[in-house]
Amino acid sequence: MTTKTSELLAVAAPRTVAVVQGISDDQLDLPTPCPEYTVRGLLNHLYDVVVNFQALARRQEVDWSAKTDHLTGGWRDRFTAETVRLIEAWSDPAALEGVSPGMGLPQETVGEMALIDLAVHGWDLARATGQRVEVEPEVLATGHGFMDRMGETGQRMGAFGEPVPTVAGATELDRLLCRTGRDPAWTP
Repeated sequence: MTTKTSELLAVAAPRTVAVVQGISDDQLDLPTPCPEYTVRGLLNHLYDVVVNFQALARRQEVDWSAKTDHLTGGWRDRFTAETVRLIEAWSDPAALEGVSPGMGLPQETVGEMALIDLAVHGWDLARATGQRVEVEPEVLATGHGFMDRMGETGQRMGAFGEPVPTVAGATELDRLLCRTGRDPAWTP
């Protein structure tokens, strides 16, 4: 069985996984478009996102304060396996019902948060490590819808920076990045 959320995650995940697989050990200390994170820090954060949002799909409590270094032997393959588990967790229609006990938001919104984190942080990591990543139109459309509803709240909570002005001719990906406080022209 699938849901719209799991289908979108299944579209976005392989792109981010390819970026993660393409990161070399000598790139782990590079800066990222997220000023508080190096590549290593952002990889660990994204790993936590992928694991914790599996639990949130099952309405389990998560501990965001745990700061584990996931980048030990075989971490790229473990990340890949965890993204598969993320998709599976959100494929149950019950995962989208009701309100998240841990987040206080509709479960559907929580699933979209996982999608946005996966896609946008995939771009962050690609940009930081000299890779390219494409984001599918349906993922971008969901991202814009999410930002319409949750962008200001996310800014107040520190999840997003202040929006960056878009330039003429900006792509839909550029527009989404700007809405999350990223400069699409960022370079290390």
